Amino acid sequence: MVLILGFTGIFGKLISLNTIELVWYRMLIAFITLFTFLVFKKELTKIKKKDFFGLLFVGSLVAVHWFFFFESIKVSNVSVAVVCLSTASFFSAMIEPLFLKRKPKLYEYVLGIVVFVTLFLMLEAETKYTMGYVYGIIASFLGTLFTLYNAKYVNKLEASKITMVEMLAGVIIFSILMLLNEEIGINNLKININDFVYLFLLGTICTAAVFVWMVELMKYISPYSLIMAINLEPIYSIVLALIIFSESEHMNLSFYIGASIIILVVFLESYLKNKIKS
Repeated sequence: MVLILGFTGIFGKLISLNTIELVWYRMLIAFITLFTFLVFKKELTKIKKKDFFGLLFVGSLVAVHWFFFFESIKVSNVSVAVVCLSTASFFSAMIEPLFLKRKPKLYEYVLGIVVFVTLFLMLEAETKYTMGYVYGIIASFLGTLFTLYNAKYVNKLEASKITMVEMLAGVIIFSILMLLNEEIGINNLKININDFVYLFLLGTICTAAVFVWMVELMKYISPYSLIMAINLEPIYSIVLALIIFSESEHMNLSFYIGASIIILVVFLESYLKNKIKS
């Protein structure tokens, strides 16, 4: 599952569409896939109006999060974008106590600061990717918000229904944007066969299937084990990007040292959280 997640950034670079079109197609394909799945399973039951509009809001966060993530890839590369997502530990330390109404933990702030200082030093060494880092950090912040808001609905509805409504929100938002943007125009959407194949894989397997898969896995392994596994995604993405894109993904030594520190901090934070809970 994590290996499949690692291909998200790869598809983002392979697809030649602009970012708005890419995200629109991804969310549309995921929505159609999940809608068809629920109809086939005869589980397309009514969702409470309050929950439905709440999920539309969360879905809008997902849509903008993906926009900045893929835009980060477009203006830099896959390696920069996926490493920036690791700053979620810092944003989580800042925001989670407000959502869960708990006291902040000192180690969360310390590890978060370490991540940001490391990222800043990496940026200093690779100034040509400045906007890639900026977009990547914005994507990480929005991803953290999305995760925290999404937690409110996990125990209320099935993952497939939650994801379906959230994908619908993205389709609506980007459809409006494209209707207002004459340069793109929703009526002028054209894709070649390669982009269609990549988008289909991105929307069905890397989006719809993985969301449902995660929930199913939690029946057999602990949430901690799942989180630890997902933390491997940046490693898979960077290795895959180096293999597939070669020179365009090669960074200087300071980037790989910094990326290693950030990934180690993410694992350390997960370990400390689990230890304190137990």
